[in-house]
Amino acid sequence: MTAPILAAATFCFTATAIHIASIVIAALRLRRRTPSEPLSPATFPPVSLVRPLCGIDNYAVDTLRSTFELDYPRCEILFCVASAKDPVVPLIERLMAEHAGANAKLLIGNERVSLNPKLNNCLKGWRAANHDWIVLADSNVVMPADYIELLLARWQADTGLVASPPVGCRPQGPWAELECAFLNTYEARWQYVADSLGLGFAQGKTMLWRRADLERAGGIEALAKEVAEDAASTKIVRSAGLKVRLVDRPFPQPLGLRTAAEVWHRQLRWARLRRASFFAYFLPEAISGGLLPMIALAVAAPGLGLSPMLSVTSLGVLWYGSETLLAAVAGWHLSAFYPLYCLARDLTLPVLFVSALRGDDFVWRGNDMQVEHIRPKRMMAQIQPRRVMARMRPRVQRAAAGGRRRLRLLRERIS
Repeated sequence: MTAPILAAATFCFTATAIHIASIVIAALRLRRRTPSEPLSPATFPPVSLVRPLCGIDNYAVDTLRSTFELDYPRCEILFCVASAKDPVVPLIERLMAEHAGANAKLLIGNERVSLNPKLNNCLKGWRAANHDWIVLADSNVVMPADYIELLLARWQADTGLVASPPVGCRPQGPWAELECAFLNTYEARWQYVADSLGLGFAQGKTMLWRRADLERAGGIEALAKEVAEDAASTKIVRSAGLKVRLVDRPFPQPLGLRTAAEVWHRQLRWARLRRASFFAYFLPEAISGGLLPMIALAVAAPGLGLSPMLSVTSLGVLWYGSETLLAAVAGWHLSAFYPLYCLARDLTLPVLFVSALRGDDFVWRGNDMQVEHIRPKRMMAQIQPRRVMARMRPRVQRAAAGGRRRLRLLRERIS
């Protein structure tokens, strides 16, 4: 066996083992429910819910109406719009009229404190909030009735923020199906793996803050330190010695009809933001997905006495079958062709990675924006492999110990 064949086989085996491990970790994490004492209405802390709005999203009536259908008894709702001419304003006014008993307000105005229009829109809502617990929630998320309870259930003594990644649902057409493959068993999966290792990242779709924590860091204006407010949130929480935690059940985002350009530009925007804010964590994306392991197996198979076509097909079935199983276990959207959409996603990942490195600009809701260009010295400062490994080692050991405990309990139940 030659060195190239051995290297290709080793890479394929290692990548596949990591992939399967991530599926198992995410599935266990998503099936776990945080034990918490049931709260009575008298002990519910009052919460302010801030929803920045801009334009009409797909399923806007459903996502915005869900705000009024929460079963949380002590919640004020603050809708924020930059312009009175925004087409979403009549819809909000109609929903507020239909739910006249709700403690809801529509705030209009645009104070610029950053290059981030969403953060500028949230500013007035944060300042108008009357309560110490504040949720910042995007307008395109469907809120279940127990939305706030699920967020509060994840708060612990060392928590600085509770967030939720978006999970795609109700796709219409092939491009929305492709976006589900990106959002669900790729991005959300790795988010929950990181959360299981104690390395949770904030996601701007939903963020539960305790006002005092952000005020100590300089107030909501401190989120302007990064182009993306969720990246700034993650860094603020970690610098305070606290943790970002994810909800046990991520909240859905109905996608509706998508175009290829919309899916590409959204994923490219997120990739460039990850590159700019967390370069050390962005680098492994260069070899993520099933494409490179399948190429490596095709190279190594003849030297191992295997059929390249049969070997690659078998690996594809294992790789994307496990992703499909994760979606089924988590209760996420599934279609008959979901594995093929996952394969199509992985075919785009190398192009996405290179494109994220080659450019800094993107467009968000009609606003031209740009991420910070990372210079080589700053890249190396962010990577610091020894420091990264030192931080991850105890977390990996704790996760492994927890897995062994669960396996031991499972064996005891079976016997």
